[in-house]
Amino acid sequence: MFENFFKALGEPTRLKIVRMLAEQELCVCELEEVLQMSQPRISQHLKILKQVGLVSERREGQRRNCSFNHEFYEKIMGEFDDFMQKPLEKVSGFEEECSRIREIVPGMCKR
Repeated sequence: MFENFFKALGEPTRLKIVRMLAEQELCVCELEEVLQMSQPRISQHLKILKQVGLVSERREGQRRNCSFNHEFYEKIMGEFDDFMQKPLEKVSGFEEECSRIREIVPGMCKR
């Protein structure tokens, strides 16, 4: 879940797109001009951002207007904060790591 979200943001162009869209809605043609990229390249970046839920798109005639999905961002960041605050031994998927870390770092991953 978090892997795809952060992977999408790990590419500099997508990070720029998200930041600009957080400021205001932009059409694909405006993104092309600002970023000096072709429409297919912009569309590929937007596709990835839409797949993870960070960007929404609406059509207005021939224009495709894109906006930052603030609600989704707040939700995923809240879930990530919960993930980071939860004791490691209670995080699903860390059973093997907790078992090994108990032997290496006393007091970590309490039972």
